[in-house]
Amino acid sequence: MKLTEPVSGGPCWVELSTPDIPAAKTFYAALFGWRSETDPREEAGGYTMAHVGDARVAALSPVYQPGQHPAWTVSFATEDADAAVEKVTAAGGSQLVGPMDVFDAGRFAVVADPSGAVFSLWQGRAFAGTDLLNEPGSLGWVELVAREADPALAFYPAVFGWTVTASKTYPQWGVDGADFGGLLANDEMLPPEAPPNWLPYFAVADADATAATAQSAGGEMIMPPTTLPGGRQIAVVRDPQGAVFGIYRAGEEG
Repeated sequence: MKLTEPVSGGPCWVELSTPDIPAAKTFYAALFGWRSETDPREEAGGYTMAHVGDARVAALSPVYQPGQHPAWTVSFATEDADAAVEKVTAAGGSQLVGPMDVFDAGRFAVVADPSGAVFSLWQGRAFAGTDLLNEPGSLGWVELVAREADPALAFYPAVFGWTVTASKTYPQWGVDGADFGGLLANDEMLPPEAPPNWLPYFAVADADATAATAQSAGGEMIMPPTTLPGGRQIAVVRDPQGAVFGIYRAGEEG
């Protein structure tokens, strides 16, 4: 990711919805060294911030509906959440939750693109988003896994004004040319019942060692550590509750 801090239109936060926050705390502490603190306020609903050192890097949240599948959700920064929702629906997407205020931290909404890929919009106030990007244990890349490329390539630039680095196999998303993510359009990677989704990748110092830790802590390797053209090393993991995320070796371009 060429972004070093949250900017309008770029990824600014990532949040895990899980039925077992204590188990998630244990797993991700073993994996990334996260220190997690649960908001004690009753109205916060058990919302838990994960830290690398003192830097806030992610959140763990209870599932709020029976049968909700554990999943990571990527948030993108916006200067006006209400206006961004209007752009989403005008471009063929759907509004799922909000917009609503979160104390004095900011205003958010949950939306989906026309294919069903869910993401969040965050209008920061007291809290702009993650304190750290691209460092071990923090968010370093986001990837849209979709069945077709063309609908996504039309939708997201219309909503966010993203730049696109053209590629037949892996277009990359950017803010003013600073790439932060990619588009993997491969129908074979999505089971018929699975909707397209946004996959966060966390930076790690050693992909092989982190993958081994994930397995020993109860996770499952969906894709074992793989070296891509150019030397990049990535892996895809399912945590013990079923949420999927990626890892990549820090210090390498996405």
